[in-house]
Amino acid sequence: MLLSEGDASPSSPVARRIEGVVLGRIAGIHASGAVCVTFPGAPEQGFAARTTTPFAQEDEGREVALMFEEGDPRRPIVMGKMVSPLATGATEAAADGRRVEINAAEEIVLRCGESSITLTRAGKILIRGAYVLSRSSGVNRIQGGSVEIN
Repeated sequence: MLLSEGDASPSSPVARRIEGVVLGRIAGIHASGAVCVTFPGAPEQGFAARTTTPFAQEDEGREVALMFEEGDPRRPIVMGKMVSPLATGATEAAADGRRVEINAAEEIVLRCGESSITLTRAGKILIRGAYVLSRSSGVNRIQGGSVEIN
């Protein structure tokens, strides 16, 4: 990272020009989707940032790669989310247009609102929701070592 004196006044919180990539964090995400980031040398509240990828509330605090428009630290651009090398090999996904397969070492969770489907390494499948419907035009079969209803 190359720092040089910029056009900003010396009294501004960040008065240096930044060249290259800087690691920062998502400091906040507004309901409209606007992102605020912080990075070394930035004020605690951070700066509003433009981004190349969408973010959700659960991304708050996530480490991101930043660049700066015309080197101005007050104009950050989020280039992308940082991915842990340890997590990269733990989950795999493949799609060929007819089938999607997701593999994980411990657990896979599909979640939407208050509903979820969890697959565990031990072979358990947990389905949770406020309303669960099982419908079939053919036979609807329940089979297991034992079956408990209510």
